[in-house]
Amino acid sequence: MIEIEGLSKLYGRDVFALDDVTLRVEKGEFVFLTGASGAGKSTLLRILLCQEQPTSGRVVVGGRDLTQLGRSHVQAYRRTIGFVFQDFKLVPAKTVFENVMFALRILGVPDVQQRRRTFQVLKWVGLQHRANAYPLELSGGEQQRVAIARALVNEPSLVLADEPTGNLDPDLALDIMNLFREINGVGTTVLVATHDRELIRHVGRRYVTLERGRVTTA
Repeated sequence: MIEIEGLSKLYGRDVFALDDVTLRVEKGEFVFLTGASGAGKSTLLRILLCQEQPTSGRVVVGGRDLTQLGRSHVQAYRRTIGFVFQDFKLVPAKTVFENVMFALRILGVPDVQQRRRTFQVLKWVGLQHRANAYPLELSGGEQQRVAIARALVNEPSLVLADEPTGNLDPDLALDIMNLFREINGVGTTVLVATHDRELIRHVGRRYVTLERGRVTTA
């Protein structure tokens, strides 16, 4: 699913965010990406999302070489990915239902399918009863569930998450991780960046450690 070979990302002349990273994630696998702040986790996810280009190396996701994608192909590639942010990035003026459905509207999915798939994914994350609420009326855990629902509504083959439990207490964090396990259980490949080693230990999945931009455990 994800094949990374000799990946480096250089900022300026001598600051390596990533340094000769080689990594493989199989289709349907759940993998944690861990390391201290500044280790390169977010940079790697941004490259996988095509928000940044590597300085050198090869990045292939689902058979696509990301270093060779043109702009139009980048948009098509992103439609196959769900991305979950630490700070949720929900639109305050839109309801829960509208926040989730918006991803399908951008893709041009017919209205009836938009509504059906949005309701289905909200039911899956346990928030169908909050569909008409606004983000600021929700708890932090509920907001993160909405963000996950939005990432899942286009039925992606790969879900990337950048510190998705960073703003949550331990019990809520575990609830969110259990939801990611359910996502993975239906065959979706999941890559989660987190610095929380206790959470990784509890979930019990493979982890890759980055230290100063280099892989130290894989």
